[in-house]
Amino acid sequence: MFISIGLSIFTRTTSSIKINFTEVGILNMGSENVKLKKITLPTPYAISEVNVYIIWGEALTIIDTGVKTEESKAALTIGLKEWGLKIADIEQVILTHHHIDHAGGLDFFTKDIPVYGHENNQRWLGIKDEFLTSHHQFILDLSTELGVPEPLKENFFMMTQQYVKHGCERKLHKYLAEGDELPGLPDWQIIETFGHAQSHLSFYHQKSGVMIGGDHLLVKMKTNPIMEPPIENKQNRPKPLLQYIHSLQKWLNVPISKLYTGHGQEVTDVHTLIDKRLSSLNNKAMQVKELLSQKPSTGYEICQQLFPKMKLGFNYKLWETVGYLDFLEEFGEIKKNTYPEASIYSMDK
Repeated sequence: MFISIGLSIFTRTTSSIKINFTEVGILNMGSENVKLKKITLPTPYAISEVNVYIIWGEALTIIDTGVKTEESKAALTIGLKEWGLKIADIEQVILTHHHIDHAGGLDFFTKDIPVYGHENNQRWLGIKDEFLTSHHQFILDLSTELGVPEPLKENFFMMTQQYVKHGCERKLHKYLAEGDELPGLPDWQIIETFGHAQSHLSFYHQKSGVMIGGDHLLVKMKTNPIMEPPIENKQNRPKPLLQYIHSLQKWLNVPISKLYTGHGQEVTDVHTLIDKRLSSLNNKAMQVKELLSQKPSTGYEICQQLFPKMKLGFNYKLWETVGYLDFLEEFGEIKKNTYPEASIYSMDK
């Protein structure tokens, strides 16, 4: 059975505005003259590099900061110098999301610089012991439910340890949300794009159709919907893949002329790439359904079958698997029976 995830229900619109990204980084947007510079910074992670953006507006703005390493700070300093700027000249920071390759470099800037982002960033910007404890317990409980063997559970804490090492201590100046305009940047609208992170935002320049999308949609790699604890203790856990699909579908209603990404190159045919990603997600979910038709399984067992070579990035692969299970359960295609030792997924007959 094929489960439609909305590929055919959205009508497309296209922008006739021509976008030119010159070698020096100026965006000529129709009658607008918006200056935007991309600076690519190194990271110590498998992703290798991350993009940050300088926008000249009512306030000189940086979108994301890179990771907190000396190499990243040096690259940012060099990139700014090409335009006669210093780090101290930046007047405000706006975050697409809280991940340390995007927000860790906040410590490059003075403590009094205004920092803006979704309110769900805040618990990650200066991790407290209470949050660490609850986060660890959430991951332990979920990995037990998924049937993860005890020796593998420690893998889940590596990311949290990286936040402690490369994170920062910062309080957001103001929270941003869906439909808001970016402070100091007229005509840039905020779109909530949860899924990859519970704090993820994208920024859309309405007059030109340009989108700064963070990690929501990348050219050469798929975006991982990453599991996080619920914002409130008594809430159900998030379902990041379902959120991610919804966020991709939102973009199908937006005339995007060019997408500036958090990693890698720009995208011009954005809707075609979205269709490709949605189709791939649907096909993978159908693969999970086929596996469950052969044998009821735990989440970990399904993950092993989907990704037999998953020594690297095990936690991401498991969260991806959980996403497909959430997807199938949402549509009533499978059922979950919960036992003390683990939950078993099977076909709903």
